[in-house]
Amino acid sequence: MTKETNAYIATRASVITIIVNAALSALKLLAGVLGHSSAMVSDAAHSMSDVFSTVIVIIGVRAAGKETDDDHQYGHERFESVAALILAVLLAVTGLWIGYAGVLRLIRNEVAEPPSAFALAAAAVSVAVKELMFRYTRKIAIETGSQAMMASAWDHRSDAFSSIGSFSGVLGTRCGFPELDPLASVVICGFILKASLDIFREAAGKLTDKAPERSVVEGVRTAALAQSGVISVDLLKIRTFADKIYVDVEISADGEISLNEAHRIAESVHNAVETGFNAKHCMVHVNPR
Repeated sequence: MTKETNAYIATRASVITIIVNAALSALKLLAGVLGHSSAMVSDAAHSMSDVFSTVIVIIGVRAAGKETDDDHQYGHERFESVAALILAVLLAVTGLWIGYAGVLRLIRNEVAEPPSAFALAAAAVSVAVKELMFRYTRKIAIETGSQAMMASAWDHRSDAFSSIGSFSGVLGTRCGFPELDPLASVVICGFILKASLDIFREAAGKLTDKAPERSVVEGVRTAALAQSGVISVDLLKIRTFADKIYVDVEISADGEISLNEAHRIAESVHNAVETGFNAKHCMVHVNPR
């Protein structure tokens, strides 16, 4: 699929996510206010923050889908990593706010009315919907190779865990343990912070030329050595670039061959790496042996 097609698919999925999150936020907020559950109100705030986060994902995906221009001669793919970083920060802020509110209620020993069955049902619905959204968004992320969409998918999974915390808090309070409701907000905070940290680490790694997994490095080395005329791989450097990689490789070849033959060998290594490892570009240097 072309970058334009991927951007369209990811944008369409993001719009669906916005609609679902907005509806889910309204349901949770209503259930939290009418059902007397601070955990549900916290969960509603989490889902509402996802609406704004998804807008950022859309902007990042659309920007990353643009073709190269004079100002960005290597493409715009890293805009997705920038979007993922912003998403991670927003998630962390939301999580800290929810955790702070929960801890404050525990310290003040504030006891609210037992949550209603409506709050319990809303929490159960949230768990199911968020898990379905995780699976849907993850599928789109894999199809399009979108880092921002994958970050959004794991955000949905953290929401599902958050809603499990809300469900437990509401159920515990209804069973005579009122401290479990604000405690659930603290648990939700932990899940959100864990998700934001994971997203931040991956995005930061791709923005700072982190090397890919060892298996990818060894796979590229093996592919280069498999080409006819290659004696050895003298140097191999690989860095991530959004969902792709950049490869710089030095190979040794017979010093007595013609320039045309050396070019053919380099070209075969170049093609093998670019087609086999989702490489944005492979630079090959030939040393005489």
